[in-house]
Amino acid sequence: MDYLNEKLNELLINYEEKLSKRFDYLKNEFIAVRAGRVDTRIVERVTVDYFGTMTLIKNLANISCTDARTIVVNPWDASILSSMVKALGAANLGATPVDDGRIIRLVFPQLTADTRKDLVKKVSKIAEEARVSMRNERRDALDQLKKIHNAEKISEDDVKNVEHDVQKILDDYIANVDTALNQKEKDIMTI
Repeated sequence: MDYLNEKLNELLINYEEKLSKRFDYLKNEFIAVRAGRVDTRIVERVTVDYFGTMTLIKNLANISCTDARTIVVNPWDASILSSMVKALGAANLGATPVDDGRIIRLVFPQLTADTRKDLVKKVSKIAEEARVSMRNERRDALDQLKKIHNAEKISEDDVKNVEHDVQKILDDYIANVDTALNQKEKDIMTI
């Protein structure tokens, strides 16, 4: 019986880890969506061709914000300045990179009401995708539970308890997604 309990606990732990990864991914996607103030993390995920290797820009330069709308990228190696400008332009961040031979400036335009509404739609879509992927993880966990139930001698009560635990964990993560979405929408709409 201990073997079965261990197997069921492992199923729940793996399930919760997968949901946690999905939620972390959602938070990272939200970071990339600009609210009222720019964040250096918007450009940190951009990759640059550095001598044949795709490398994160944050590993090749100092990145800072000089004001609420401007990000400055100061490469450590001036020879890759043009590659960085090209990569930042291709990343479609909402600002055109401008270099002066030493540094790159990204000046983001002021958000309009329409732009803010579009950004709210975008984050809502990201949140819905996260919810769907979490529900898919629930389906996979319940499928695994069925396989364990068919292969092992597990009581119906134990199966129902695990199903309840799986749903409770999902409900908690969906609530976290909703809270993160509400906060991001508030950040976007705040002028």
